[in-house]
Amino acid sequence: MIESLQNEQVKYVVSLQRRKAREEAQLFIIEGWRFVEEGVLRNAPIKKVFVCLEREPSEWQPLLAQLRERSIPFEEVDARVLRKMSSTEEPQGILAVVRQTNYTWSDLHIDSKSVVLILDGIQDPGNLGTILRTALASGVRYVCLTPGTVDLYNPKVLRSTMGAVFSLIILPSQQPEDILDFCQRRELRVLMGDIQGVPIYQTKLSEGPLALVVGNEGKGPSLSFRDADIQRVTIPMAQEVESLNVAMATGILLYEIVRQRGFL
Repeated sequence: MIESLQNEQVKYVVSLQRRKAREEAQLFIIEGWRFVEEGVLRNAPIKKVFVCLEREPSEWQPLLAQLRERSIPFEEVDARVLRKMSSTEEPQGILAVVRQTNYTWSDLHIDSKSVVLILDGIQDPGNLGTILRTALASGVRYVCLTPGTVDLYNPKVLRSTMGAVFSLIILPSQQPEDILDFCQRRELRVLMGDIQGVPIYQTKLSEGPLALVVGNEGKGPSLSFRDADIQRVTIPMAQEVESLNVAMATGILLYEIVRQRGFL
């Protein structure tokens, strides 16, 4: 059991709460029993688990068995050490160090049914995490993030994904020009959410590979997308409501695509 706050492993885990350290090490932290269990279930590249056994042994045993089956090392720490390593005020008693997965354009296998979600400058961690969770639930697997988007491995983003991050192929920090070039080369029809667009329910979305651009909470998509030859779609709204939360709006757009394509 680790009981010292000066332990080198403890210091290293604490350092991974900073973005720069995560990027250099290509690692990130997940916290909480449900999140770690979800990571194991979805075959996340977990390097090590740290646990404070405040739970009853019977509740810990199933996850322990899965860790042993996958040869994932784990170590017990006391409550004080876990609080030091955690980014939350009330840690749940377990966290894990996970290796970042670096995908490239070649990992996007486009066919006639493919939908690529492009998130351009989404800045709120909760919004990004919720969008990623919704994307997975709607059948989308490919997501591109532009450089203005919040860090994918921000703890608040990760908690909001509720494990979806482990089942998506995500390309962070992609320039809009490179995204548009990929879409053109692979013949993806590109749509962009915009209040000036054609109502989404009047848009035929049932055929061919598709890319959907969703922009920043306040400013919308960047000029690179606005200046491109992209079809704009909007969500009709009553009672003079001007806009919706970006996570809610993305969910509506994605599920209209799903409805027309009969994915679910």
